[in-house]
Amino acid sequence: MAKTSNPKKSLRSAYAGARKADPRPITGKEKPAELLAHAFSAYVGRQERTAFELMTKSLEQDASIFLTLSGAMTPAGLHQSCLIPLIEKGVISALTTTGANLYHDAHRIIGHAIREVNPNAGDLQYRLARIIRIYDLGFWEEALLDTDRLFSAIIRGPEFQRKMTTPEFHYLLGKAVHGIEKQLGVKQPSLLSTCYKHAVPIWVGAVQDGSIFLNVVKLKRLLGPEFKFELDINDDVYSMAAMQHYCRHHGSNKLAIWILGGGVPKNYTLQGEPLLDQILNVPTTGFDIDVQFCVDPVDNGALSSCPAGEGHTWGKVSVEAVETGSMYVHCDVTAVFPWLTHALLSEPKNKRKPMRLMDKMQEAIGFLDADVKKRSKALMKTLDWSIQEAEPSQEEDAKEHEAYVR
Repeated sequence: MAKTSNPKKSLRSAYAGARKADPRPITGKEKPAELLAHAFSAYVGRQERTAFELMTKSLEQDASIFLTLSGAMTPAGLHQSCLIPLIEKGVISALTTTGANLYHDAHRIIGHAIREVNPNAGDLQYRLARIIRIYDLGFWEEALLDTDRLFSAIIRGPEFQRKMTTPEFHYLLGKAVHGIEKQLGVKQPSLLSTCYKHAVPIWVGAVQDGSIFLNVVKLKRLLGPEFKFELDINDDVYSMAAMQHYCRHHGSNKLAIWILGGGVPKNYTLQGEPLLDQILNVPTTGFDIDVQFCVDPVDNGALSSCPAGEGHTWGKVSVEAVETGSMYVHCDVTAVFPWLTHALLSEPKNKRKPMRLMDKMQEAIGFLDADVKKRSKALMKTLDWSIQEAEPSQEEDAKEHEAYVR
């Protein structure tokens, strides 16, 4: 007769080996990592501590770190306090964000301040005063008008008059902005110019949902056939998968995703893995480390709040990420991430040479092209469908789909 496990015994054994809550009196002399280790034992604090441990692990494993950024984070200054220092230290390898974050960052470059405002002062009055409000931040409407003129002038340049992906587009924008910053003597560079300088590719998954692209619309209508700029959405999605595939097979072969907020940037980055595995039939395992900072609840089906386990069912993150390599921190990004950035950069070991993935983009695309070509014959069979196939899957159908389960 087979022996049955004793739940009580196994639970007690697991508990006996668990990490002790080890609070210690705070003296003010602790290093940030020491404070995280001993003063953050429970609740959101423990989530924060675990996130820091996984961020540190990402660097210890020399993982390619894909960071996603949503919400009005550049008006809040998160790029200046956190992202730019992390890029300069070689921590962030690739970035996916919203067009709005790149657009609003440019206000400061051309001399417009973003100021703290009272969120309860009355929006009708703010509109009459031509003050734009983002919760408790504000700026003159002229900041928008001047920034529109800036991007319109840049995008009219000859180097933009072709079809391209969003990483190519933002690399060219970053190059132009970098030159403008030098001419103006700007002391704090923008996110665009910093990514250009360190060859960090920037993807924007919903580029048409932002003011930079609104100026593209204006240019197209005013200049007609003379204006030849165009975004290649197909190649854009492919380039994300290609870069993840390249990083999986070069360097440390480890992938980490740090998600600030949720939204389109989150999924646009994560969907590279199922594109490889399910659509192109190129084997992959998903991100090895998954850390997210977001205020959204996880029980309403929203993608922004989707935890790593749910993402694993889509093939977006690995088994290891679900078991030991993921943490969803329920918090406002602006309240937690600056502190964790400070803790991370307080350790001298947590820096490395920038990976300069933008310099390797064409090599990455060629690398994936070769794998897709090997599988083209089998992939051609996935292009057809018949009405007879519209029936519930049966158990005997499982073998037919084994190739897609890894």
